[in-house]
Amino acid sequence: MRKMEEKDYNKDLKQRHSKITFQKSGLYCWETPQDFFDKLNKEFNFTLDVCANEENHKCDIYFSEEDDGLSKDWGDNICWMNPPYGNKISKWVKKAFEESNKKALVVCLLPSRTDTRWWWDYCMKGEIRFIKGRLKFKGRNTKGEMVNGPATFPSAIVVFNRK
Repeated sequence: MRKMEEKDYNKDLKQRHSKITFQKSGLYCWETPQDFFDKLNKEFNFTLDVCANEENHKCDIYFSEEDDGLSKDWGDNICWMNPPYGNKISKWVKKAFEESNKKALVVCLLPSRTDTRWWWDYCMKGEIRFIKGRLKFKGRNTKGEMVNGPATFPSAIVVFNRK
């Protein structure tokens, strides 16, 4: 009986690890909750969504994955950024910081990952607003199904003001 319990535990652990890896893989595309965005938009009046697609863009002007917002000049726009939370997040946060040193104002919705280098290198130079509780996102999974679910991590807003 003890061996069977250990086997079940290992299977459960593997399944949980697989879900976490799946979320980090970038295969999911999560949309910013509309009511959450609306409150920030009322304050900032966004003109450009730098990480979006046809289904989830929050501004009339947006960069899709095909446009590659990392390679674009964000100009003097007031930018909304809810980046992919995978292994490229550090590049997006660095880009947001760099664009704010030019002409853009950038408001970022980010996982509150205070244990990462990108957080300390860039986010600590912005205005940080921690979000109480967990946001609930919606998006399409890898099967194309629309799903809803709470974030598995705390979130924060980081504002990079124009320099």
